Amino acid sequence: MRRDMFQSEIEMNRIFERLKEAEERIERLSLLSHLGQILNSTLDHQEVRKRAIEAATQLMRAEAGSLLLLDEEGKYLFFEVALGDKGESVKKVILDVEKGIAGWVAKKGEPLRVNHPERDPRFYKEMDERIGFKTRNILCVPVRVKDRILGVLEAINKKGGEDFNEEDLSLFVSLANQVAIALDNARLYQELEEMFFQTAASLADVIEKRDPYTGGHTQRVTRYSLAVAKYLSLEPEELRRLRIASVLHDIGKIGIDDQILRKPTQLDTREVDLIRRHPKMGAEIIGHIKQLKEIIPGVQYHHEHINGKGYPEGLMGEGIPMIARIVAVADTYDAITTDRPYRKALSKETAISELKKGSGTQFDQKVVEAFLQAFHSGEI
Repeated sequence: MRRDMFQSEIEMNRIFERLKEAEERIERLSLLSHLGQILNSTLDHQEVRKRAIEAATQLMRAEAGSLLLLDEEGKYLFFEVALGDKGESVKKVILDVEKGIAGWVAKKGEPLRVNHPERDPRFYKEMDERIGFKTRNILCVPVRVKDRILGVLEAINKKGGEDFNEEDLSLFVSLANQVAIALDNARLYQELEEMFFQTAASLADVIEKRDPYTGGHTQRVTRYSLAVAKYLSLEPEELRRLRIASVLHDIGKIGIDDQILRKPTQLDTREVDLIRRHPKMGAEIIGHIKQLKEIIPGVQYHHEHINGKGYPEGLMGEGIPMIARIVAVADTYDAITTDRPYRKALSKETAISELKKGSGTQFDQKVVEAFLQAFHSGEI
């Protein structure tokens, strides 16, 4: 009787253990699905890479992780992102593809689970010595799109002192496949965006060629705007809008008569009124392009003043979109420091003085401060 009860208890314990294992497996599969959604919820290449490492460490319950990407020639791997105590050190390392477990996986295209790296001849122990890190165990899998290997994904040191198992490896391969898809989607989007940006820049260049006095204006305003943005903590999407808006900020001048644009003397009142229409005209032009809807404010309001005395609508303060406030400062600085039909270029010092004088009235004070930071750091 006691033996039967003892056997039943053992069997029940086994059942509970299997149920627990099944629950954990379901939880990890659910987490894998969730992490996949997070990975594919952005098209920003840098953000995808960061999320890939966060997903790797979370899913594998690892102390650290790395995404190593192959260079175009397939000769080197570089740590694009790394998390963990040594993350800042690791991400600066470049590896020869002939060295280490990561190199082997990148060349062979096969996943590896190594629980005793010190016994594996493929392990590159000099890396641990260089960054002061101890690798106890490692999962390393290829990140592949079709037949092309982009790099490898690593999870290092399973928490709790445990070894990585076959289930870990299987899940990690699935995660790497999702990382590959997210990276490739981000790459395609980046290429399309760059092609679009170059098209916009070409259009702006055509407009500039109508006015011999503004050659290079668009490129400079764009460069200044992006330099200023570094000191304003803009989100990636805001930076994207700023970049395009700064390129197209004067597109409305396509509707201004050449005689006005090229007039070698001061404009009269009627001509000034015509020139002042270009922000509104620019907004109308790009308003026909659905993909440019978000940059209309940067084009339409870059001549508005903080005190409400600008044009075309007399907006004030925070009512002026941030990208327009940035373009306004960059545009004014370039206008002062380049030749105009009616005067020669003024000095950089004069331009800086004018920006300071207009800070808080014509220009946003925070933007002027950011401009000065970029200027004094040599970025402008």
